[in-house]
Amino acid sequence: MLQKPEIFAALPTVYAVGSDYVIIVPVNEPCLMWVGVGNEEYYDDSNGILRSSRLTHKMTVPMEQLDRERRYTVRWRSMIERKPYRSVVGEIEEYESAFRPIAPQSEKINIYHIADAHNRVEAPVSAGKYFERIGEPLDLLILNGDIPNHSGDIAYFEAIHKIAAGITGGEIPVVFSRGNHDTRGVCAELIADYTPTTESGLSYYTFRLGPVWGVVLDCAEDKPDDHEEYGHTICCADFRRRETRWLESLCGADEPEYSDGEIKYKLVVVHNPFTEKRKPPFDIEEETFSHWAELLRDKVKPHLMICGHIHRCYVSYPGGDRDAFGQPCPIITASRVEKGNDGLFVGGAITLDGNSAEVRFTDADGNVIGEETVKL
Repeated sequence: MLQKPEIFAALPTVYAVGSDYVIIVPVNEPCLMWVGVGNEEYYDDSNGILRSSRLTHKMTVPMEQLDRERRYTVRWRSMIERKPYRSVVGEIEEYESAFRPIAPQSEKINIYHIADAHNRVEAPVSAGKYFERIGEPLDLLILNGDIPNHSGDIAYFEAIHKIAAGITGGEIPVVFSRGNHDTRGVCAELIADYTPTTESGLSYYTFRLGPVWGVVLDCAEDKPDDHEEYGHTICCADFRRRETRWLESLCGADEPEYSDGEIKYKLVVVHNPFTEKRKPPFDIEEETFSHWAELLRDKVKPHLMICGHIHRCYVSYPGGDRDAFGQPCPIITASRVEKGNDGLFVGGAITLDGNSAEVRFTDADGNVIGEETVKL
């Protein structure tokens, strides 16, 4: 991992979205930024205007090209004074990073899962170094919602990229999903500008990394829209209706993308394990979530669903005590935190290997506090 340039608030992170990577770099002062991959350059721009007003830069790069080149170069100019005519900028500076994609022929894939960090950075980063501690490579990091405590300040979004960069150094792919706490606060409406989304700004999407295909779902808030906690600021029920139509379209395609014969592992990444029964006021969208489960179960046939939200670590199986709406597959829920104890964090080390997944729940010191082998 190379030394971080002074202008960077964190090293770059390479997020997987659809058939692209979204490279995100948070910075400490205004600058113009773009990324070079091979002979091509990809800009953080708004319809041809290079951005300098926000301190998080996003560049979208074709996945196929970065996988082939295995290197990318972040380039920037400091913005000294932006004027209608003859803006004053610094010289071009560069940071070059290696990148290791997941090879299509990979059989064994090491994944680390983090959710519910709630503004913690140091402990989740330490937990995410589990595979490094045991001398194995990490292939994929999943950040699965509620990484900030809420979206009350733009600065809170930095926790997402500091955790991702602290674990991956910008050299392996990361998958991100939004959590329910991420929808709260004056900056919640801006989170799509600071996190990986589709080009149209959607927080639900599919991804393909070597032999792994996945779908990221977003349950949004966990109580009714009219709950007093939200103060009439959300329309998550309508958001979920739009997401349902998208999921139906994905599953109804003549040749759905998850039917590719080269896919070995199919994952569902979602913050909330939505097939569990909740007590009021959390008992929302039972019909919707049953429908999602049915589509996934009958059409996608995923191998694993990976979740956070509950602040506990366990594996739930179809037909088990936790299955209220028809689980499509085993669910790994892997996050444990305690309020007031920033040093305690437990995440999930998941190794996909042929017909099984080895699941280990590990803390910030690398201790395994629970483990289970799941048949795929």
